[in-house]
Amino acid sequence: MEKQAVVIHEIDNVATCVKDVSAGTTISFYRGNQVESLLLQENIPLGHKVAILPIAKGEEVVKYAESIGKAIKDIQPGQHVHVHNMVSKRGRGDLEN
Repeated sequence: MEKQAVVIHEIDNVATCVKDVSAGTTISFYRGNQVESLLLQENIPLGHKVAILPIAKGEEVVKYAESIGKAIKDIQPGQHVHVHNMVSKRGRGDLEN
């Protein structure tokens, strides 16, 4: 299996693409010890996140087994997860204590 995306922890709801991948491509990745596949709904650039599970508006975006932000709209599996549909918790003085 060619690895096209990486899931850091089994509870993550996003994967990180390890190369540019076009919409309509089915990618494969390991989640724990299981190989999973997902049809991309959008183009995902190298290093960017793709939803691997549905993420509802207001729900945490989980990477590294930690919340990295919240969805500002519903995000479906195969969609690009970035500033257009999530707000980051990191690097934001207005959200940090």
